Amino acid sequence: MIDETLLEAEDKMDKAIEVAKDDFATIRTGRANPAMFSKIVVEYYGAPTPLQQLASFNTPEARTILVSPFDKSALPAIERALRDSDLGVNPSNDGNVIRIVLPVLTEDRRKEYVKLARTKAEDARVSIRGVRRKAKEALDRLVKDGESGEDEGARAEKELEAITKRHVDAVDVLLSHKEAELLEV
Repeated sequence: MIDETLLEAEDKMDKAIEVAKDDFATIRTGRANPAMFSKIVVEYYGAPTPLQQLASFNTPEARTILVSPFDKSALPAIERALRDSDLGVNPSNDGNVIRIVLPVLTEDRRKEYVKLARTKAEDARVSIRGVRRKAKEALDRLVKDGESGEDEGARAEKELEAITKRHVDAVDVLLSHKEAELLEV
């Protein structure tokens, strides 16, 4: 039962790291990256639809992205969603594709993105700590109910702390890579 609790906690912590990776991918660096658009939702025939399902993306140049909708009638809705997003881009529509030229990042904008990355990293750490707290409560309950001994419970808590530390360190490594990428001119 203790092993199941620890495995479940580790799985949930792994998922928190995956979410952090996805969140970091949406933060813009100097290069054009289709992952920046993964969180954008377009109002398509009255239903909110992820942009990734409505269009394909090409990056012909380092700072240019071409968005090619599968359905040309969705072009105005996609353009509106891109303009309203927090990416700070001004898409241009030629009737077939939407061209997005990413402006060069200013020093202030880079610092804003670093702050955003730190916020997302802290969210991931909080999530990991929440998983740890729930797992610790479950372990305490097992010991209290007599399903496992106190020594086993103490060993499991140490193991849980080690797992937590490993995952928090992984988030810190991801954050340091993203900060280096953002501050690179």
